[in-house]
Amino acid sequence: MNKLQKKPPNRTELAKLIKDVPEEYQQHIQSMSLKMMQHPAYGQPYQWSTRDFEMGAPLGRGKFGRVYLARERTSNFIVAMKVMFKAELEKGNVQRQVLREIEIQTRLKHPNILRLLTWFHDDSRIYLALEIASEGELYKHLRNSPQRRFEEPRAAKYTYQVADALEYCHLNNVIHRDLKPENILLTSSDDVKLADFGWSAHTISNKRKTLCGTLDYLPPEMVDGHIYDHSVDHWCLGILCYEFLVGCAPFESNDNEKTYEKIRRLEVYYPSHMSSGAKDLISKLLRKSNNGRITLVEVMKHHWVKENMAIRNAYLEEKMRREKAIE
Repeated sequence: MNKLQKKPPNRTELAKLIKDVPEEYQQHIQSMSLKMMQHPAYGQPYQWSTRDFEMGAPLGRGKFGRVYLARERTSNFIVAMKVMFKAELEKGNVQRQVLREIEIQTRLKHPNILRLLTWFHDDSRIYLALEIASEGELYKHLRNSPQRRFEEPRAAKYTYQVADALEYCHLNNVIHRDLKPENILLTSSDDVKLADFGWSAHTISNKRKTLCGTLDYLPPEMVDGHIYDHSVDHWCLGILCYEFLVGCAPFESNDNEKTYEKIRRLEVYYPSHMSSGAKDLISKLLRKSNNGRITLVEVMKHHWVKENMAIRNAYLEEKMRREKAIE
């Protein structure tokens, strides 16, 4: 994952960088960018601290962290600041998990992966300055959708973007291992951001044996305690796509052992509202043999994904055109 560090852009390159920004936002982006370039951290080693940020409203909380809106004082750049108490991390024995998350996420730079912009700590807390995904967890949108499921064009777009993000991870020797709607965020432009790399693994050998992740998403090789590779993420993508379209995971059960048995038997029920194209894609991802699962590139090229993505994008463009006309 180590790559040569490029020099950050300078003032003369700024106009070229923002040329595709809508005209009404260009002045604001240019002003903020110039302030960033004047910051002592720009292109140089810098020790960040709470003095550099103005903390704002709470955005949410998890088991080991609280997330707040925060503004960097020099540039006014807005971030999501995740704050974790060291005592709570020690009590939960998840220190290594947090360090792994930081190590992996700082290196990943992809449009559909949530950026960890910087991190720092004091005597009692760890602070992660994260990219803003203003629409929050995808899980919330899924649960609030009609019949608690997405229409196929929307599901296809998100499936494509997650597949693209996972392919990038795998090319950089990272296995995510905990794919689910709760670990995906949504932006105001309707793009997904893969997040929460706490269970991820950076492995050159591509062989692991740790049982981890979420029960309903576990692949057969994990359930049976076998060595596995990055194809566990392919399986999880199939589960995710199913949940997008149905509203629940295919092997969900009230009893853990029943869930394990359903996974082993590959007991999948496809409801009548699901199209043949969606069934075809999911069935090619949910294969017992990890070698039998289609590649992520094949997912992105799948006819169901491409056709429905085009429908979703056309819908969003028309929606934006109407909103602009009203303004």
